[in-house]
Amino acid sequence: MRVVIQKVTQASVQIHGKVHASIGAGLLVLAGWEEGDTAEDNTWMVQKIVKMRLFEDQDGVMNRSVMEMEGQILVISQFTLHAATKKGNRPSYYRAAHPRTSEPLYEDFLDQLWNVSNLSVKSGEFGADMQVALINDGPVTITMDSKNKE
Repeated sequence: MRVVIQKVTQASVQIHGKVHASIGAGLLVLAGWEEGDTAEDNTWMVQKIVKMRLFEDQDGVMNRSVMEMEGQILVISQFTLHAATKKGNRPSYYRAAHPRTSEPLYEDFLDQLWNVSNLSVKSGEFGADMQVALINDGPVTITMDSKNKE
């Protein structure tokens, strides 16, 4: 599982020209699964995301988690995070999990995020053509892969 986490002051997702979900201060999480990923990958990633210290404390140091600052989370499924770009100029997505595998993992990921954080967790729509808007705060952007655990 791969994610791109962006600290935002606000973010939203539109589907068919209408706002589907929006958040204020918190995290925008772009998430993609590959074949072989499991609910355990979700569990590891959820724990990292909700506890990662990306928000400033009273001294201006990034020392607070999204849970501590009672922020919001917007999750967007994005299979293109598993693009293979080694050969040619057209990315290949052979590493990305098939929707029959990744959609249940996506739903589990959302459930785990909500259950662990007890925060407002919103999402796009799995497999939809979406337009995502955000104001990246900092800017702070973090990438993580559950296989590398870096």
